[in-house]
Amino acid sequence: MIHLSNVSSKPELLDILACPECKGPLKALSDPRRLACDRCRRAYPFSEDGIPILLPEEAEHHEPDSD
Repeated sequence: MIHLSNVSSKPELLDILACPECKGPLKALSDPRRLACDRCRRAYPFSEDGIPILLPEEAEHHEPDSD
């Protein structure tokens, strides 16, 4: 299971995740805690339990310069 603490301590876990919309790479943002796709400008939040919510309907707009 991918967990927020694993993403920060093992960045290679991001290599196995992809944006559910465009299949582009995701990167970890620290504030607020989200996984972001620069290609389609979406950011996916983490649940209260620290698990990424990779559902397009839960995504927020992300500006690549804002990280």
